[in-house]
Amino acid sequence: MRHRGVLLLVVVMAAVLSGCGTEPAPRPGSAVAARPLTEAEKLRIGDAQQRLIRRCMAARGFRYWEAERLSLEESRTLGYVSDDVDWAREHGYGSRILAREDRARRANPNGVYRAGLPEDRRRAYDKALDEGLDARIVSVDLPTGGTVRKRVGGCVGESERKLYGDPVTWFRAEKTVGSLQPLYVPKVMSDRRFAAALGAWSRCMERAGHPYEDPAAARTAGLRATAGPGAVTAGAFRTERAVAVADARCARETSLRSVGRASEAHQVDLLRDRYGDALDTYARLRSEALARAVRIVGPRT
Repeated sequence: MRHRGVLLLVVVMAAVLSGCGTEPAPRPGSAVAARPLTEAEKLRIGDAQQRLIRRCMAARGFRYWEAERLSLEESRTLGYVSDDVDWAREHGYGSRILAREDRARRANPNGVYRAGLPEDRRRAYDKALDEGLDARIVSVDLPTGGTVRKRVGGCVGESERKLYGDPVTWFRAEKTVGSLQPLYVPKVMSDRRFAAALGAWSRCMERAGHPYEDPAAARTAGLRATAGPGAVTAGAFRTERAVAVADARCARETSLRSVGRASEAHQVDLLRDRYGDALDTYARLRSEALARAVRIVGPRT
């Protein structure tokens, strides 16, 4: 299992507008959470899974290092639209955080540890982690076509079982819901209210000296200034931050994020006739996982 770390996503237009993934509203009468999970709650579930894997691997005679825990502020995802001016002023589009995470990923102690094991112990490590080649393979057909597969076993499988109950049910619900984006994002982008807000955002950015058609183009340009090897220089970061602050200010002035979220919620709701069971299962299992996670790890600060 690769070190996932804490992701600060640089999202292109095909990503979810809210920055929080598909957050299904509960179907009336369904036994699911009454609200979407917050960013902090989602991180807590991920942190709990890392803790469970570490404990399980230790019980099987191996070391396992949990993914680096950035602060709550540093760990946030931006989504397609961000209107947090204060965050943009401090972090720009997050290039410095991304660079730090990349360094941590390349220096992942789990990979170094595994590589240093004798061959027989390495096979045992793989089996302990996810059952290796002997693991049960589960699959799900995606709404947009294609099939995804996953190994279910070892400490990874045990961690999911302790959090979500049934790893197979969770995998199928998660992948189904996660793959709905191509079905509704184009409709959000063509929504008249969203298109009008996006046009207002673009005009606002042009007045601020940053002529971009949409937030994806602005973010690409802002991050381009800080791309390349080595640490992010002060001058490059100032350029990134200037674009990011203008982006967030214009998003706030035009209500682009709230308009996008409302349109997204409507479009996801239209998919309920076909995918309502998956949406409800996904929400229910995440709510149950959170209830278990709070007994395993504390919140990020």
